[in-house]
Amino acid sequence: MRTTFVTLLMAALFTTLGFAQTRDSQRLSTQQAELPAKNLPKVFLYKEISPENLVKIYEALGREAKGNVAVKLSTGEPGGNNFLQPALIKDLVQKVNGTIVECNTAYGGGRSNTESHLKAAADHGFTAIATVDIMDAEGETELPVTGGKHLTRDIVGKNFLNYDFVIILSHFKGHAMGGFGGAIKNMAIGIASSNGKRLIHSAGTSTTSWGNPAQDDFLESMAEAAKAIADHCGENILYISVANNLSVDCDCDSSPADPEMGDIGILASLDPVALDRACTDLVRSSEDHGKIHLIERIDSRHGMHTLDHAEALGVGSQKYELVELD
Repeated sequence: MRTTFVTLLMAALFTTLGFAQTRDSQRLSTQQAELPAKNLPKVFLYKEISPENLVKIYEALGREAKGNVAVKLSTGEPGGNNFLQPALIKDLVQKVNGTIVECNTAYGGGRSNTESHLKAAADHGFTAIATVDIMDAEGETELPVTGGKHLTRDIVGKNFLNYDFVIILSHFKGHAMGGFGGAIKNMAIGIASSNGKRLIHSAGTSTTSWGNPAQDDFLESMAEAAKAIADHCGENILYISVANNLSVDCDCDSSPADPEMGDIGILASLDPVALDRACTDLVRSSEDHGKIHLIERIDSRHGMHTLDHAEALGVGSQKYELVELD
């Protein structure tokens, strides 16, 4: 009898504790849900994609690009055509008197050296609207990574240090390795030199080989390289993503798959994690059936883990306030 009584008493106690924990958890969730919007990073959205709206969304951020301004975008691998078109970005780039910046690739192809990279930029129309700087043409430099699991340094194009302000102008789309490419990928792998790209892909183990790291280790390394850029720039950086031509493949692919869902719009934020999260959320909430292909690409590569790690590192927040401007 005594054993039965003790057993029943313990069961009642654990049940009470369980209810209390559930109640506390529910109360915490409610409190988080009721956080004032002013405490969340804002992500602005124009559903209509146009040169005018690209300028207006930049202005909505309220952070003026001053000094020597770098506009980081992908010039697009020869053969592909989903990259951001010069006609779309021209007004914004010229408004800030920006220089289009890139670094050479680490996988061969048509942009693996400066001469071929500049030719691709010219062929795609970018040199007609602004100066194009291949930042690792004359060497590379290192930025420290604080708090990383895999990287202690980020190797970037030497000329990156010449700029006072950076606009991360990204084409949001899928990616064969990362699941999706947005602001985090553009500022991490995009600003890394060829050696830096290999360091990220190998999760910090090599500058001569991509290696064969676990998928999450690669994703975490991208987030860590992005942190190095964010820390270096401080408040002299902002992020704009155009979610159009939503192929499952990156602009670094010379033969990308055709997009199977419609365009979403232009998004912008001062928080790169919030921006990438908003882009993926809008893909998932879209009523376009074609989204299943992009969602599969993101999830099959565990792509959201990049944002989990970036958030843990303090790069930004996955909670945000979406502000529609149309």
